[in-house]
Amino acid sequence: MQQNVGTVDKTIRIVVGLALLSLLYVLQPPMNYLGLIGLVPLLTALTGRCFLYRLIGVNTCKTAG
Repeated sequence: MQQNVGTVDKTIRIVVGLALLSLLYVLQPPMNYLGLIGLVPLLTALTGRCFLYRLIGVNTCKTAG
């Protein structure tokens, strides 16, 4: 699978992912586990691949490859 997440997109995903992960420490149990959703944008930013982008045909990466 080709990379389809660009630099700006990666930066936004990292910030959003870390913000969501912080909910693990801010919210009271059991609601704090909603913060685990932050792993999704972090993983897509680190790998540079987003399955949803592939499904809808979006590519924000300048060099696809």
